[in-house]
Order: sequence, then structure tokens, then C-alpha cells
Amino acid sequence: VNQILLLLLVLTVCAILYNRVHKVPSSLKNGTVDLESPEEMEEEIPVVICAAAGRMGAAMAAISSIYSNSEANVLFYVVGLKNSIPHIRKWIENSKLKEIKFKIVEFNPMVLKGKIRQDASRPELLQPLNFVRFYLPLLIQKHEKVIYLDDDVIVQGDIQELYDTKLAPGHAAAFSDDCDLPSTHEMVRSVGMQNTYMGFLDYRKQAIRDLGISPSTCSFNPGVIVANMTEWKHQRITKQLEKWMQRNVEENLYSSTLGGGVATSPMLIVFYGKHSTINPMWHIRHLGWSPDTRYSEHFLQEAKLLHWNGRYKPWDYPSVHTDLWENWFIPDPSGKFKLTRPES
Repeated sequence: VNQILLLLLVLTVCAILYNRVHKVPSSLKNGTVDLESPEEMEEEIPVVICAAAGRMGAAMAAISSIYSNSEANVLFYVVGLKNSIPHIRKWIENSKLKEIKFKIVEFNPMVLKGKIRQDASRPELLQPLNFVRFYLPLLIQKHEKVIYLDDDVIVQGDIQELYDTKLAPGHAAAFSDDCDLPSTHEMVRSVGMQNTYMGFLDYRKQAIRDLGISPSTCSFNPGVIVANMTEWKHQRITKQLEKWMQRNVEENLYSSTLGGGVATSPMLIVFYGKHSTINPMWHIRHLGWSPDTRYSEHFLQEAKLLHWNGRYKPWDYPSVHTDLWENWFIPDPSGKFKLTRPES
């Protein structure tokens, strides 16, 4: 009897060992490998911000606000031209920003050769870094989803919320529509800000009329973008944008009177009817369009992201709501960048 029991015990142990060695996980049967449970994984959030030489303090304030208001695993891609890269690195590594995760990316302006029509009315809009958003897949290689932010923003919410923006199937990007928030309409009217395609495209030109886009169609602002890189590459978005840039050089298709923005107009054309929407509180705009008009303090405190688009920037004078921006400003360790204030 003892021998039989011993034999049964040995057979049981062997069976257990065999199952452990040869068992196929259910995840492999489905063609995927679940290495970690969702609770153990922390998704990396790539945020792209440009740091132009003359306004580098803006980028640092934006980064500071994002880092301070989120526990998310944020990776900052700080994009600059070759001659400004040492300054970017020094500012980050010799300030409280030294704790952030970042990569400095050099943008080669030669990719824009022959694609930008000179516009004397707003020369600052022709700076090469204004077009970085056109080339996101070339600069950011390993991410499926990317956030792009203009440098003249501060973030008051958790950037994870913006990253979680849902993009509809087939959409390469999400933006905020310029007609999306009734509480901003009075501001738009008071400063003469255009919020339709008429303010950006020259409808006297046949190429624009042939698009079949009503001039009263609400525009969107590409200063805040949540982008799907797979769709962007699949739809060859960069090539489409370059095509309209080249056509503008030849035919002068973009209005430079009110909306201006030679980087906005191609995006309005390419993404017409093919973009998802961002929560309006994640892009409160027009803070830089007038040195006199102000939002209510309560409204601004509720906002997740503030954008000083327009001529009047919060690091210059005159400008509005500068106290909110200065909360996140980090002085330049090299002393090159200084705020312009009445007392100075």
C-alpha cells in the first residue's frame, strides 16, 4: 500500500511540473504578451514644446507649470534651433527643472526652404519653430500619441487629462474649436479676433473657393494639439501641409489681415472636417490679443490651460493676467532672458 501511495505521489508531482513547463498563457494564444498588469504600467506622456532663442522663458514657464501640476510620467521634447540648444540645456540643468525628464531636439530649418511666403505684417510668425508642429512624426519617433503645446501657454490642470482626450477613428489630431466656449465670445468680439475660416483664408482666390469650405465655418487653434502619430503618418499629413505651404508661396492664399498665422492656415485646410475636439477648458485663448481686455478671475482659475496667443505676451509689456503666468516663470540662470515690466 505504501509503495502504491508513493507511486501516486510521484506521478502527481510530475504532472504538476509538466503543466507548469508546457502551459501556454492565454495572452499568448491571443497573440499578445501581457508583461505587466495595467496597475503596474505607467504610460509615458510626450509633450512637445519649442524654445525659441528670444522667448525661451516662455517655454520654461510652460514646462514648469506642467511639471508642477501633474504626477504623470511626462517626457518633455524641447525643440530648438542649433545655436540655442546650449542655452536650453543650461536653463534646464541649472534650475529646478533639472528634475524633469527631457530630450532636446534640434530642428533643421532647411526643411522649410521654398515653403514660406514672406509676410512683412507679422514677421514673427515666420520663425522656423512655428512650423515644428507640421513635422511631429519626424521629430518624435517612438510614441503613438503626442501633445504639442505653443510656448505661450501655462497649464493649471493635470496634463494626464489632456492626454486622455479621445480621438475618433481616422482622426490624426484633436484641437479646440474657436466657437466652443460661450464665455469667450465677448472677448473675441471686443478684440476683433477672427474665429472663422474667413479670417485665415483668402476667399477671392479660386483655389480656396474650390475647397468647398464655407467662410463662416468655425476655425480651430493649433496651439494645443493631441495627435495620433500612426494616423498622421498613414494620411501623410506632413506632405499635405507642405503642399499647401508651397501653393501659398505661388498663389498667396492666406489672409494676413486679421487671423494671419501662416502656420495655422494650412492646418485649417488639411484638417477640415477631420479632427476631434479638445475640452474647451483645456484651451482658453486670446489672452494676448489686447492689453486691455481681461477675463474674470474666477473663469481663469477654473481653466485648465491658458494661452496668450496674439501680440501681447505675458513676458512683455503691456500684457494682461501676467500674475498667473509669472507664478511659473523660472529666471534664466545665464541672465540672458529678462522680463519686460513697467518698472524696468
